[in-house]
Amino acid sequence: GCALKLQTVKSHAAMAEAMANTAKAMHKMNKAVDVPAITKMMAEFEKENMKSEMMQEIMGDAIDDAMEGEENEEEEEKIVNQVLDEIGIDIQGEVPNAPSLGLANEMPAVAVGGKVAVGLGDDNNTTNGGSGGDDRLSDLEARLNNLKR
Repeated sequence: GCALKLQTVKSHAAMAEAMANTAKAMHKMNKAVDVPAITKMMAEFEKENMKSEMMQEIMGDAIDDAMEGEENEEEEEKIVNQVLDEIGIDIQGEVPNAPSLGLANEMPAVAVGGKVAVGLGDDNNTTNGGSGGDDRLSDLEARLNNLKR
């Protein structure tokens, strides 16, 4: 039994030494660490974390509100299509053909210097009396040459 008691005393002594070293390390750490500063830092972190959570909740609500508007998008599109149909424009952006006004059949206006202004006319590419598109082209070229001088 004496050897057993000696072994127990040795292990108690080793444990006491380990505890003493741990106490010294903890004492050094307490000196090195500024507990009030850490407490203040943790309070600031908690405050900022709460702000962040509130901002996240506000942003989530704003996104939810914006997404709710998409349900109305179908109604808006329906109303826009109805208005476009009423004025004769289909959704692909095709505008109906404008009626020709027949400007070429009117009397030409004579400007100062004897120059005549001629409208381009209707879809038949004819001018006064149906003389053809070549006459119109040569007339336009002549007028352009006169302007260049």
